[in-house]
Amino acid sequence: MATETPRYQDDLYDAVNGEWAKTAVIAPDKSRTGGFSDLADDVEDKLMADFAAVSAGEQAAPDAYFEAATRLYDKAKDFTARDAAGITPALTRLAQLTAVSDLATFNQQAAALAQALFPLPFSGSVDPDMKDTSVNKYMISGPSTILPDTTYYADDNAQGQQLLKIWTEMAQALLAKTDLSPEDQATFLQDALQFDAAIATHVKSAEEWADYPKVYNPQPFAEVAEQFGAFDFTAFVTATLPAKPEVIIVADPRFLQEFTALFNADTFTAYKHWAYVTELISLTGYLSETLRQLGGTFSRALSGSPEEPSQVKHAYRIANRFFAEPIGIYYGKTYFGEQAKADVTALVEKMIATYKRRLANSDWLSQPTKDKAIVKLDKMVLKMGYPDQAHALYQKLTVAPDTDLTTAVIRLAQTVREDNLAKLTQPVDRTEWAMPGHLVNACYDPSRNDITFPAAILQAPFYALDQTPSQNLGGIGAVIAHEISHGFDNNGAQFDEFGNMNNWWQEADYAHFKELTQAMIDEFDGLETEAGRANGKLIVSENIADAGGLAAALETAKNLPDYDLHEFFINWSRIWRQKARLELQKMFLATDVHAPAKLRANVQPQNLADWYTTFDVKPGDGMYLEPAKRITIW
Repeated sequence: MATETPRYQDDLYDAVNGEWAKTAVIAPDKSRTGGFSDLADDVEDKLMADFAAVSAGEQAAPDAYFEAATRLYDKAKDFTARDAAGITPALTRLAQLTAVSDLATFNQQAAALAQALFPLPFSGSVDPDMKDTSVNKYMISGPSTILPDTTYYADDNAQGQQLLKIWTEMAQALLAKTDLSPEDQATFLQDALQFDAAIATHVKSAEEWADYPKVYNPQPFAEVAEQFGAFDFTAFVTATLPAKPEVIIVADPRFLQEFTALFNADTFTAYKHWAYVTELISLTGYLSETLRQLGGTFSRALSGSPEEPSQVKHAYRIANRFFAEPIGIYYGKTYFGEQAKADVTALVEKMIATYKRRLANSDWLSQPTKDKAIVKLDKMVLKMGYPDQAHALYQKLTVAPDTDLTTAVIRLAQTVREDNLAKLTQPVDRTEWAMPGHLVNACYDPSRNDITFPAAILQAPFYALDQTPSQNLGGIGAVIAHEISHGFDNNGAQFDEFGNMNNWWQEADYAHFKELTQAMIDEFDGLETEAGRANGKLIVSENIADAGGLAAALETAKNLPDYDLHEFFINWSRIWRQKARLELQKMFLATDVHAPAKLRANVQPQNLADWYTTFDVKPGDGMYLEPAKRITIW
């Protein structure tokens, strides 16, 4: 007997997407399909066709950047050369690490190892100072764990144990292909697992990282150097940075306080073996087909994808990893254009105007806080479609024809790292884009107070000329307002109009905002999904942005002369359409700051009075939420 389509009143997501989900097929080299994913696949197909045409000489490279990217693409898809080289490029590279015998030698070689991009027992990068975003500072944090989050290491986490077993078997098989003796292979693997388990006890969880302002912990240089214990941080910084910083930003203070427990003369060998094994695995993507397949075992287990991407898709993705911005500019100019860029910019400006009205009419903000919030909106920088030109970094990225792929990739990555570290003595460049034009996504940067909308997201179902204005507002309109809302989520609200972490709130207003934030945490916390229960604290910033975005887009739609809220809510649900493998869902549930797609589609409409009148939703319906429990923040 055929099952009935759910009513909108009971399950908006299933009513809109249920029939699609029954027949949707996830490709074997993918972990999901639907809204965002389908657009990304289409963009990738277009660009892969263009790369193939340039590579074959059927089409001229549009610029020098594309030409360099094509050289890297050609090198990556030359599996005849890669198969012939086998594991040799990795072993040649790893020799530099294996030559480091003890902690004293490591102190002498640490800067060279960092310059060569070997994993260190900590990580460092240059980023804008969160309290003065006109200047850059050096920030440090701990290394990454093998498993996606520290929570996977809990004794009762069966998924973590299963994934670690898969990783262990993969690492064992890879080590067997090296020139290490069987005894050394076993020791390296055991030490790598031991050091990784230790890392997991000292670094932040995904939930802790989601509280973005808490990464700002400036400490005097001498204080930081002392906490590094036997590791000579002063010598390392002197050799790697263009100037010695007076202050270091410590992103994870507990990690630094406990650093000497993780890394010392007694644990050095375990660290070195951990670095060897993790680096070997990371290099497999540039080696032979056999090693590429083997080295992808763990990531396939994480995502649930049965297959690796094809060789040609893999080659395109390597090229895209290093030349994303100029590829995005090419995509924007070729497939998007200036007129569409202007149209969407106008839509963003309209959404900001709506936001100003909503802030001005807020029934819980005092006038001084409203005034400051509107100043922040007025100063918000819009980055629409694609940049006018590629950043100067891309002029430095070259691909020599006579190098193997591993060497070429390492040199490119070294150039990127050197460019980042050089920023320490340079002013912050606010013209930099956080996303390339061909990425199906959008973002808000609190430290720059800017929003970025790549050209690739500005397509159906988010936005299209043949969709009604109500549909477009339920799609791209809500996404645009979502990014604006990030300026006022639990993280963004702590930054002012210049992107500086600065309290611009009246005390009573901020206290009430924190109460509303907790209400949003509670609304989602523990909600059941196919993969498990949602963590309301992990996903609160994105949920605040969804709530504000949907409300602002709805108000904008209602100002249209011929609005249709049925179309508005239906397209809101359609953009979250997704079918994902269970493994990916579980990983996202533990690590992703976004709510699962179905929850995003279904929960936020329930907070809006117009949802109930549009679909005649009544007590007893699945999508009914009693008025006292409905949350309005922005």
